[in-house]
Amino acid sequence: MSDIREMLEETVAKLLKDHCSKELITQAEQGVFPVSLWKKLEELGVTSVAIEEENGGSGGDLGDFFSILKLTGYYAAPIPYAEHILSNWFLTSIGFTMVPGITTFSQELSQDVINFNRMGDTYSLNGTASFVPWGRDADFIIVIGMDPNGNKLAASIPLQDCEIHSNNSLAGEPRNCILLKNVEITLESVKEIDPIKIEELLNLLTLTRVMMMTGALERVLELSVSYSKERIQFGKPISKFQAIQQQLAILAGEVTASMAVADYIVNKVDRKIGQDEVAMAKIQLGDAAEKVTRIAHQVHAAMGFTDEHPLHQSTRRLWSWREECGAETTWAKALGQEILTTSFDQLWPYITSFKE
Repeated sequence: MSDIREMLEETVAKLLKDHCSKELITQAEQGVFPVSLWKKLEELGVTSVAIEEENGGSGGDLGDFFSILKLTGYYAAPIPYAEHILSNWFLTSIGFTMVPGITTFSQELSQDVINFNRMGDTYSLNGTASFVPWGRDADFIIVIGMDPNGNKLAASIPLQDCEIHSNNSLAGEPRNCILLKNVEITLESVKEIDPIKIEELLNLLTLTRVMMMTGALERVLELSVSYSKERIQFGKPISKFQAIQQQLAILAGEVTASMAVADYIVNKVDRKIGQDEVAMAKIQLGDAAEKVTRIAHQVHAAMGFTDEHPLHQSTRRLWSWREECGAETTWAKALGQEILTTSFDQLWPYITSFKE
């Protein structure tokens, strides 16, 4: 880890620790966006990290972004950090500069039907972005669609020009349906893109869920160990019982394995992570989320299900993020098909090879 990244992590961790109280997270789940927290992050420059300075960003790389992202998962920060950074990373990668305000895009980007129809000096956009994180609180949405000739086009649209249908995830985070009805934009606001760029964006989005889940898993482990030392049963802390120790050891093992995946992502993401690696990462975190949340709630017993205890704020996010961008079963099937198609006669070399 570079000194700059370590300093950045320490600064952001302190800010999130000070601001991401249980009360703030609860208010966000009730529809109150944490404006003060977002402004503090803007002042630090971390809402534009991984974006080149000439494009309006504050510099840094994707590794810096992903290392911060894990912290947002740990503190259950109720902000669209992943979507905002990736939106602007995508825009700058296709020749635009950062847009002002919070930006997001649909998780179903490759499946949403958005029609770009040229009307003289403008494009008229019609369609639906079906699963948009934080669409309710964002200022712009990145949309990708097609013109009548079959060309893939991308644009950034002010959300004030769209119709927003509210919905929330299990974690209480906005997951909105956005309708575009004859939204007009200039020709200069549209770029033709390579479909490979969409795949790259969605792979990075999947990895954001991996990083956020890793942070949440670390938090769940910390809460479980702490509670096991505080809860007294039969005259001693439950952490002294062998059955509890065994379950906590399993929990810790899953978290450690997930942290290894997260470290790999941070160190390699700027050199590009392949589709099979994305699949393996999401599979590991999905499996870990199932085991860790089950054990954590067992250790906490009834206390873990109460509203006043913070455990649910992490476990609900783990359950929600586990399903987003493809659950582990979806990725396992895709990975298995890929192996059968390309490496069925070279399975052992495929498993044991190291990709640099």
